[in-house]
Amino acid sequence: MKKLRIFVSSVQKELEIERVAVAGWVSSDQQLSELCDVVLFEKEPLSGKRISKPYLECLKSCQIYLLILDCEYGRPPEFSATHEEYRFARDNDLPMLIFIKGRNDGKREAKTKEFFDEIKTDGNTYRRFHDRMDLQSELEESLRFVLKDSFRAIISVEENRAAGVVETASTFEQQAMDVSAGQLDETVSENWLRAIKAVPEGQTLSDIERLNALRQKGLVRLEGNVFRTQASGLLFLGKDPAARFPQCRIFADAFRGAFSDSTPADQITLSGPSPVLVEQVWGFVQKNTRHPMRVVGLTRIALDEYPREAVRECIVNAIAHRNYEDSARQILVRLFSDRLEIMSPGVPMKPLTVAKIRKGNCPPCSRNPVLGQYLNHLRLMDQRGSGIGRMRTAMLNHGLSAPEYDLNEGYFLVTLKGPGDDLERLKVPAGTGVISGAVEAQLNERQRRMMAHALTAGFVTSGWCKKTLGVAYQTVYRDIQSLLDAKLIVQQGSGRSTRYIPSTGGQRE
Repeated sequence: MKKLRIFVSSVQKELEIERVAVAGWVSSDQQLSELCDVVLFEKEPLSGKRISKPYLECLKSCQIYLLILDCEYGRPPEFSATHEEYRFARDNDLPMLIFIKGRNDGKREAKTKEFFDEIKTDGNTYRRFHDRMDLQSELEESLRFVLKDSFRAIISVEENRAAGVVETASTFEQQAMDVSAGQLDETVSENWLRAIKAVPEGQTLSDIERLNALRQKGLVRLEGNVFRTQASGLLFLGKDPAARFPQCRIFADAFRGAFSDSTPADQITLSGPSPVLVEQVWGFVQKNTRHPMRVVGLTRIALDEYPREAVRECIVNAIAHRNYEDSARQILVRLFSDRLEIMSPGVPMKPLTVAKIRKGNCPPCSRNPVLGQYLNHLRLMDQRGSGIGRMRTAMLNHGLSAPEYDLNEGYFLVTLKGPGDDLERLKVPAGTGVISGAVEAQLNERQRRMMAHALTAGFVTSGWCKKTLGVAYQTVYRDIQSLLDAKLIVQQGSGRSTRYIPSTGGQRE
């Protein structure tokens, strides 16, 4: 039987975690994955045709309609895309699964309330849920009923559990852990909640507010009066995930030559929140590689031996796509005199192969889709499968060879070839050092160092300025304000997450 396509309809940004979780649940269930494919419109390939409402064209190819409704209505002019999808599914008699998040309807936008009233007036049944874990249990029960009632497909829970392992999305991240939510890093948690706009601008969170916000996003659950973490929450935000799962550690070694030996020049073992691990690995690479100086205009710029974007993308992919069921292996980062190797436990998931990855033919596919979505919220990865292409572009733009991919004794190996002895190969990043001498002459020495750091690292923070330049915050504030007034930098974020990035306009010529 041809697979049934389940169209997930919702406001994409508001419910993106739930959308990705639904895809993960179905693909990690052996019997459901053999019968169904979950369709997320934003991850569907582009048709190349001009279509006024492509989401409805996509829905035409689906056999089951799944609606998840929360507070936001979407973008009218008259009806939102979600509302139009609902009416299309209703008018075409598609089997419907409707889930409403939360029990307080007063918080919903006015048009969302009208939409909800229409659903009830149409006589459609729906289920309410509080968080991602509630949704999972409700979805599994409802989907099995629809498959049996509308398509005569019977799913046996007992047979499914005994069916063995298939190369589908992992259930590891879905585990309910007997671990206190106090084991999650508070600062990283709050920064993530602000990044995804789950917290109003300028609001200071109490512990309970932070935990309830994390519960809404499926990282923790409430048992009685105790908040406990899910495995995905521990992997993403845990202070020390390796205390529970030793395989979550990252082993990083830097060797003096082109071969490994028993006495690395530097080594480190890492465990912590995933966003922090990414920066720690980058810091390790920076510490153990060369940084040749180039003069651009009147600015001396230290180049990186490897492009930051490629290294970060590589380690993010290792964290997001590794096989966590393999408890005997860790992610390995091995830095040699001529190359950087990052080894992640597990082989590519079907339908991916090493050959397809080498060709750049990489459809969206994740072993740990929820963890991948969390990382995507911090712009640390792209769920559309374009990370391979961006790594290649970053390496080539840096003057280096494209990344190489292979399998090595159960590890997926990514190799970034360095410049070796030819440091002249390294290229100055586009847009770096384009401040004219006339403008630069107007800057004081602190501001020049700020701009040099912003241009090479991609951003600068007030904390970096105070620590590196050794001046008071009032001085830092005045210097930054002058750079903002001159439109040399622009502010990004707010509060603790504020950083300043080089402007693409302003007095740069």
